[in-house]
This record gives sequence, C-alpha cells and structure tokens, in this order.
Amino acid sequence: MGFFRRNRTEDVPDPRTAWPEQEIPADAGAAAVAFWTRWFELLPLISAALGEREPQRVEHDLCQAVALLHPDLHFSLDRGQRAIYSLVLTGQEDPALRPYTDAWKAAAPPEDAIWEYHDSVPPVPDPAEVTVNIAQHRISLADVRVAALVEESVVDVAVYHPVFASLDPETRSTLTFLPLDAALGERLAAERLRRVETAEAEPQGAITLLEFRDLVRGLAETVGGDD
Repeated sequence: MGFFRRNRTEDVPDPRTAWPEQEIPADAGAAAVAFWTRWFELLPLISAALGEREPQRVEHDLCQAVALLHPDLHFSLDRGQRAIYSLVLTGQEDPALRPYTDAWKAAAPPEDAIWEYHDSVPPVPDPAEVTVNIAQHRISLADVRVAALVEESVVDVAVYHPVFASLDPETRSTLTFLPLDAALGERLAAERLRRVETAEAEPQGAITLLEFRDLVRGLAETVGGDD
C-alpha cells in the first residue's frame, strides 16, 4: 500500500510561525534533472524501505527531492501495474504545474522490471476488484453504477452506490469522485468530466465502471481523431 503526501522540506514548524515560502524553480527542465539526480542517490534507501514494507522511512527525503522540482507537487510510491513499484508525481491537473510534470516525465529513465513512472494518478486495472474502507464501511466499487450524459467532448455523470444512504455528506462526496478517478485515472477524468453528481437512487440506464471507462475512452479517441 502506497502513501500520498503533499511534500514539505522542513520539519513541522511551531504553529505560531508562518509556513515558509518555498522557492519555485524557474527552469523546469533543470529542476527535473535535479530531481532525478537525487532520486538515484536515494534509490538504495528507497528499495530497502520498500522491501521491508516501511516506506515512511524515506518519505521525508522524497519530500525534499520533489521540492527540488516544485513545492506544490504530490507524489506516491505504490505497487506498479507493469513493474514491481510505481512512482507517481502529480500536479492534480493544475495547468501551472503541468510544465514541471511534463519535464519530469521527459527526463525520467526508461521503465524496467522494478520501476514505472506516472505524471498523473493512473487508473486501476479493474475498479470492480477494488474495495475501499471509508467511515467504518468496506465498500466494493463493483457495486458503483454511473449514469452518463455525453455532450460533445465532455460527460456529465451521476454516481450511485447502495451504501450512499448510510454515509455522511463528506464521505458520500468522497465516494462519488473516488470511483471515477479509479476508472479513468486523474488526467482523463479532468479532461472529460464536467458535472459530477451523487445519485440517491440508481439511475435508469446506469452502467458499471468498466462500461463507463470504455465510454469515456471511446469519446476521447473520437475527439482526438477529429483534431
């Protein structure tokens, strides 16, 4: 299981002290090179920590490495889909951060059997196999149903799960968006989803997450083919 943190370069300061501003590199390409240089320096420690299932041992060092690229980026270490491990660096689709994640990905080493690299949170292989723990509930994403309305290049969606009625509003909101990101990945969801609503009853004609993924990917391919 991976971890996902906003990076920071210092220990937690006294709460009476203003959080220090972190310098934003002017040259994204040079900052990307600085990150990867530090990554390879840390790699023996990272490998040992992951092998011993203690990723928290290297979290602070990785926070500092990510800050070399941009202080507002997030990162995660997790199990990979094509390799054993994955490193994800994301600006959560903030356009101002895209030059930094693009430069980071362009400077990344080739993927191998051990590591794969993602510049946005990727979709899971099969969201129907995912179970999440939210507010003392174990919730299977296989039970999620989505009503989708396609309008030109975007999709409006209503998300339903049988457990919605027993959840508080904040948890229900989390469970509304989480399955969409799991099915589509962060980037495709940001590009193609417009309005997202929670459905209190299962909408007529609702589809599974895998069917929804196929729909949105097909739309993206069609729109891309028209460009």
